[in-house]
Order: sequence, then structure tokens, then C-alpha cells
Amino acid sequence: MSERSLADWLAYLEQLHPTAIDMGLERVRSVAARLGLGRPAPRVVTVTGTNGKGSTCAFLAALLGAEGRKVGIYSSPHLQRYNERVWIDGDLASDGALCEAFAAVERARGDVSLTYFEMGTLAAFWLFERAALDVAVLEVGLGGRLDAVNVVDADVAVLTSIGLDHAEWLGNTRESVATEKAGIFRAGRPAVCGDLDPPEVLEQIARSLNVEPWLCRGRDFQLQAGTDHWDWQGVDRHGQPVHLRNLPLLELPIENAAVALQAFYLLEAAPDEEAVIRGLRSARLTGRFDRRRALYEGRSVQLLLDVGHNPHAAEYLARRLERLPHSGRRLAVFGLLADKDLQGVVAALRPQFDSWAVCTLDSSRARPATELAAVLEQQGAAVCAYDSVVQALEASCAQAGAEDLVVVFGSFYCVAECLDWLERHAGEKVDGLAG
Repeated sequence: MSERSLADWLAYLEQLHPTAIDMGLERVRSVAARLGLGRPAPRVVTVTGTNGKGSTCAFLAALLGAEGRKVGIYSSPHLQRYNERVWIDGDLASDGALCEAFAAVERARGDVSLTYFEMGTLAAFWLFERAALDVAVLEVGLGGRLDAVNVVDADVAVLTSIGLDHAEWLGNTRESVATEKAGIFRAGRPAVCGDLDPPEVLEQIARSLNVEPWLCRGRDFQLQAGTDHWDWQGVDRHGQPVHLRNLPLLELPIENAAVALQAFYLLEAAPDEEAVIRGLRSARLTGRFDRRRALYEGRSVQLLLDVGHNPHAAEYLARRLERLPHSGRRLAVFGLLADKDLQGVVAALRPQFDSWAVCTLDSSRARPATELAAVLEQQGAAVCAYDSVVQALEASCAQAGAEDLVVVFGSFYCVAECLDWLERHAGEKVDGLAG
């Protein structure tokens, strides 16, 4: 069993359970008990939200790391390698470590059937316990209340944003989504909310659980953005006000940095301000407003990658694009899964692009390119349909001029294929701010 390669293990995990998603904590709890798992770290932060989870986790881990803490991050999904889901003290978990962890979970589970995500979650917790971490940062995969990471009681619960996504699991109202995500709250423990307009049900749940403190952006902590800096105001773990001024602009969204800062100040007694700035500046996350440059047919092409795949994320991407200086055209490379809100995504972003290259993703859940094209044509967009991400990407790069920007978005699948393509075309990260 332990001689399986990581690829062998992942293929095995994919066929273990009859369904890919099976919400509930009973199976995970029972296997965690058989494994003898306690807490993955002395302190745990659990992060949920419709959008912004990944960058909030990245900021929080970077802030804690700059303070000298040993941090583990568990997140999903991955873009190119499964290892991206498990970070320990700044490094990806190795193939060997993951294989050892999967083997341990497999031995313990016996006749208990686990999903791919549940196996991965328990394997990450097993590795975290053995790494002697100071803090574990856990990203919720879906919802919150019944997500596998919720078997651990968070010392600080973070809710980044509330939008409509995964309606078949979370309901089709912001209230139902908020209720599911508030499932990570714990009685008497702090929670941080980054949504500027949270449904009233969140306040009710926080009061019923005596969540303390219950901190909301815009009320208890806030940011003020300038042209070349931003300021942050929040509270520390003792309820005392904290002011940070002239913070540097960042590659990742400062809105999510503000949420991470508030969670960070609830964990750390007296953070060093220079270390805070170092941590903010060092935070990186592949595929989130990610500027790249590629060499294609002897020419340098500018690209921007973003995994936004729902209306909330599309609206945010549109705002960022509006602020991004440019003199050329913007060319969209776009693919989407069938369970996503196509009309909502297109409505937010159609005005931002001069042309669209839409593609069918390499997934059984993909929405056909012809369907994407039909919706865009109805709204007057210039659009061409392609059978794959690579075809759409190369067609856009072929017509892109030196001042044009090719924007690849709509799905993790879309961005992942673009990253693979970039490795073959001298793709490089573009340093500097992304608007």
C-alpha cells in the first residue's frame, strides 16, 4: 500500500466513494478517532467564504510566518499538483509525505467509505500533527457546517464573503449560504466577517453562540485605500484599537488582506509592524489576478490569469480590470463549468473585453463552448468558440499586440491548462502591482 506513487493514490481516492461530494462529518470524525488525531496545531484558523478564501489564507500564513510562527495551510482545489493543497512552514508537502499520510488514513478507515476530499483532509491533519506547527490555517472546501475541515474547532473563524454558488448544496439565497458558512463558528470564540453587507442571520447566529468578539468589516475593522497606499483600522485580542498607516499596495486584494489582518491581530499579542508589512508583501497565490508574460511565435504576450468563476468573483475582476492601466485591447479566454451562473458572470465582465475566445474545458462537468458563445452573441460580444483551452489561448495570443492583454478566467481548469501551456512557452511572472 505504502509503495503506491502519489499518482496511484490519487487515482485510487477518486474511485473510493460512490459520489464526489457527500456532505457530513460522521465518517471523518470516526476515522480521525481511529487515527488518534487531536488538533492539527495548538491554534487553528478556519476560513470560509464564497470568494477570497485562498488569498485570505495566503495573507494570514504570510503574516504569521513573518512573526516566526510555524504555519500549515490546507486548501483546495489545486491547479497543477495535488501537493499545492498542503503547505508546511512555507514548503509544499512532498510526494513521499503525502503517500505516507494516505497510507495511514487507509489503514485506519477500515470499512468507512471516504470521499477524495475527506481522505485528503485527514491526510493533511495527520501531516500537520507530526510537523509540530504553531498554527494551522484551514480553507473550507464547500460551505462550512458539513465540510470535512469543520471536525476541528477553530480558535478564530473567518468568513470572507457571501455570494451565491453551489446552490444545490448551500441553497439559493444569501441567507441560506450564510447559515451554512456560519457552521464554522464556535461558542465563545472569535469570528471575523469580511462581507460589507452580511445577512441578518449571521448576527443572529453569532449572538446565539455568544461568539466573542464578533467582528465585521466596515463596522469593527476597515480599510481606506489611497492611490499609492492604504490604511487599516481594527482591534487586537484585548479589544484595543489598532491603526496601521501607509501600508504598501499589494498584488493580492487588499480587501482580503484587511480580513486576514483582523484575524491575525486576534491571534498575536503584540505583532511587530515591520514584520506585518513584510508578511503582507510576501503573500502570493497562483491564479489570482496573476500577471504573466509568455513568448509565443517570437513575440512577448501579456497575460492575466484569474480563477474567478461566479458572479461575485466576476464583479470583483471587472472592478480590478477597470483600474488597470492599459492602452491596448483586452482579449478574453473563457471556460466555465455547467453548474456555474453563466449569465451572471457574463453580465459582469462582457463590457471589459474587446473579444472573447470561449472553450470547452477538459471536464465531464464542462459547459460546451457553443453554449458560452451563444450567450455572448446574444449580448453583442465578438466571440469565437474552440474545442480546448489551448486552442482558445493560442488563437488569442496569435492576434495579441504588444499593448494587448489576454485574460484567462472562468474556472480552475482554465487557469491550470494555461499554466501548463506557459511552462512550454517561456512563461514568466510579471513583478509589480496588478491594479
